[in-house]
Amino acid sequence: MAKVLIADALSDAAAGIFEERGLEVDVAVGLSKEALLERIAGYDGLAIRSATKVTSEVIERASNLKVVGRAGIGVDNVDIDAATAAGVVVMNTPFGNSVTTAEHAIGMMMALARQLPAADRSTRAGKWEKSRFLGTEITGKVLGLIGCGNIGSIVADRAQGLKMRVIAFDPFLSAERARDIGVEKVELEQLVERADFISLHTPLTEQTRNILSAERLAHTRRGVRIVNCARGGLVDEAALARLVEEGHVAGAALDVFVEEPARSSPLFALENVIVTPHLGAATAEAQEKVALQVAEQMSDYLVSGAIVNALNMPSVTAEEAPRLRPYMRLADQLGAFAGQLTETGLTGVTVTYAGHVAALNHRPLTQIILKGLLSPLMASVNMVNAPAVARSRNIEVTVVERADLDAYQTLICVAVQTERGRRELHGTLFQDAEPRIVHMRGIDIEARLAPHMLYVRNRDKPGFVGGLGRILGDANINIGTFQLGREAAGGEAIALVEVDAEVPPAVIDQILALPNVLQVKRLAF
Repeated sequence: MAKVLIADALSDAAAGIFEERGLEVDVAVGLSKEALLERIAGYDGLAIRSATKVTSEVIERASNLKVVGRAGIGVDNVDIDAATAAGVVVMNTPFGNSVTTAEHAIGMMMALARQLPAADRSTRAGKWEKSRFLGTEITGKVLGLIGCGNIGSIVADRAQGLKMRVIAFDPFLSAERARDIGVEKVELEQLVERADFISLHTPLTEQTRNILSAERLAHTRRGVRIVNCARGGLVDEAALARLVEEGHVAGAALDVFVEEPARSSPLFALENVIVTPHLGAATAEAQEKVALQVAEQMSDYLVSGAIVNALNMPSVTAEEAPRLRPYMRLADQLGAFAGQLTETGLTGVTVTYAGHVAALNHRPLTQIILKGLLSPLMASVNMVNAPAVARSRNIEVTVVERADLDAYQTLICVAVQTERGRRELHGTLFQDAEPRIVHMRGIDIEARLAPHMLYVRNRDKPGFVGGLGRILGDANINIGTFQLGREAAGGEAIALVEVDAEVPPAVIDQILALPNVLQVKRLAF
């Protein structure tokens, strides 16, 4: 039975979902780093929020770990590279708190426009300073969104309801999508110069770190107000504080900081700056949604292999997983076959999906093929990290889809380019379930793959079959199946032989010494 550790505070219903799906679950909130390292080895899944740090050391100790589920969007507390290298799927819940975070940004913007926190403090102190807290209307103002994905687009919708004009900078926002949601797509330089309010809704990456740098902040229009409910580190906090003090920036509202918990900041002393302790997702509805969502996603993966909202793997829905399972077996065998036959430098791989499989979600199949192909070259490759490993070795991966087929209803073709040339291997499913090799090196051959196989390439001359059978018989190695294919009479031929036990190297040498034998490889599946 798979085991899951819930290491951060989640709704009690999350544990119930794991148990309903037949998983064993432990709840241990507030573990120290040392305590987590000591107990993580026994778990297949780790459910967290933002408090638990899943470092490379944790991943290294987690010998059984298959999935980390983050209840929320940000995964700054997870070493995704280490997880990927170890074959651990990292999931988040990008939609569970989108509305809540967007509403918080809108609330911060309105509080900033009317100076509500400062006015509240003043009134509580017995003052009545109506003239001091002169606000500004947001109707008709220009809202500049840096990032217009899930949360940014909700903010845009709410802002348009408040009669604001919305412009957005987002490299991944298409012109069609911008038109659909009613925003004007602009470059970042245009946005900082035009916006009356700027709200950030982008993840923290090397490209977005300090996206509102001191230089960009200096180019904003005088009187701009800035809201950051996304990630600390997107805004140069020291430069922002200085520009607020100088009056260039009319005010700022921040829910996130470079260092959290934020115990001190130059922004804290400024009255026209609003700060909150990372409350973007802090509503009862959002906490419940993300907890249930991460439990469902992790359970689906551990029980059925379905992958949803993974950051280092293509998604596979619960409905797709059973249908893809036989194709996954075929993909694994094709990749492993091609990999075990590759003896020189690999420069490229072309995977063609033809017929029925072309209409399926074949992205995970490609990763399985790459895993099988690269595994003979390195022990650490897995389904999750295979694409990254291929890129690191400058192996070009190409995927082709074809709807038309003549002989088969479905076909996966793996073409491998090595320093010696190009090889092709084709496979299909019989009765929609049984993987078969049907073509290789230009030769038609129909073969089932078994744990122990022999691949023999030879010239098609009399005596080969008898000689091979005699050597295996003398070695007391039983033949399970024997499949032959050839280019033409007297030309090159291939034998795929299923045997009941591993063939010793000395027997391989005897087969290789037979007349007209060109190549012998021992294969394992």
